[in-house]
Amino acid sequence: MSVILKTILLLTISNVFMTFAWYAHLKNLNNKPWIIAALASWGIALFEYLFQVPANRIGFTVMSVAQLKILQEVITLSVFVPFAVLYMHEPLKLDFLWAGLCLMGAVYFMFRA
Repeated sequence: MSVILKTILLLTISNVFMTFAWYAHLKNLNNKPWIIAALASWGIALFEYLFQVPANRIGFTVMSVAQLKILQEVITLSVFVPFAVLYMHEPLKLDFLWAGLCLMGAVYFMFRA
């Protein structure tokens, strides 16, 4: 498997954990004290870092830090939109498309030769 593909896979897994750590408590623990939500989020975030740190170390062998960051943002939006729509039951908006197009512009500028 190529370095870039490994990086994308690990960052995607990391982002699934990150998204749940940051937002799932709004649905599942909204009637609990915030400290419970914070502790649960920290527990989930541990798994995020177990994938994110190796992903960035692997990716940094062939990409710059700026390229890794833009890649991370694209993956974040790619994970967040289905999470927001399917898990949190947020309405699908054209704003998601516009944000994605803006990120594609960022990808172009960061990865062009």
